[in-house]
Amino acid sequence: MRLLLEGCKKNDRESQRLLYQHYYTYAMSICVRYSRSFEEAREVVNDGFMKVYQKIDQHETESSFKGWMRKIMINSAIDHYRKESKHYNHVEASADKVLEPTVGTALDDISYAELIGMIQNLSPAYRAVFNLHVIDGFTHEEISNILNISEGTSKSNLAKARENLKVMIDQANRKGAYARHVR
Repeated sequence: MRLLLEGCKKNDRESQRLLYQHYYTYAMSICVRYSRSFEEAREVVNDGFMKVYQKIDQHETESSFKGWMRKIMINSAIDHYRKESKHYNHVEASADKVLEPTVGTALDDISYAELIGMIQNLSPAYRAVFNLHVIDGFTHEEISNILNISEGTSKSNLAKARENLKVMIDQANRKGAYARHVR
């Protein structure tokens, strides 16, 4: 890995290609959580790798490259969110309509891909706060600084994201139970 990173620091295209291939899946797993679709996530990943290549000299060999790259991918996703947020209505009409979940909102019958799809269906503001807080471990104070929102808005968006996810999970479980019952 050290030789690969040294090659990238020298702008060696083959080293950059190999680094991209090696870490693409990892980067995509981060960016897809912040994006509306896999296509948008791919765009964020590519932007993130461009930043990795441009800033590779800032990486210290003693620190974990994967952790360093993770921060860049998260920041690229947030940059994309900020750039696109002017096109969103910050709170989509359907995001405010939260149905009461019924009993049985377990994740047992939901695949990873289905769960990611549910996260992608959250409004951009809810999705960003949910990922930053729940998945990436940022505090509400840090999120408020990153997204330029108040801490209260961060907390509110997280609560609404969780409510919406509970409804989506409940609906998926009911559909699954119905499908099993029909068979």
